[in-house]
Amino acid sequence: MKITKSKEFIGEKAWDSLKLAEIDNVTVKLHWTDKAYIWHTNDGSEVFVVLDGIVNMFYKKDSKERVVQLLAGDIFYAESGDEHKAEPKGVARVLVVERAGSI
Repeated sequence: MKITKSKEFIGEKAWDSLKLAEIDNVTVKLHWTDKAYIWHTNDGSEVFVVLDGIVNMFYKKDSKERVVQLLAGDIFYAESGDEHKAEPKGVARVLVVERAGSI
């Protein structure tokens, strides 16, 4: 058993993570960030849950760039191949569930 207080986790650099679990080749990680992540596509599905802070999630749909503002409690789901990037507004903590070894 393990209990993690997400608001107490502070990374040394943007997108540092704390691996919480690996279940059937799927990782569950808590990320801390204060900087944008790069545009990327995952090789599997990704569940992105904002736990603390605000994150602008940019994504491409129908060849157009779009953005949605995610607040604490909001969830973004990307399927394999969905191009996206996250830009926090200040500090954010995010729970990410994805295939082990994924970008």
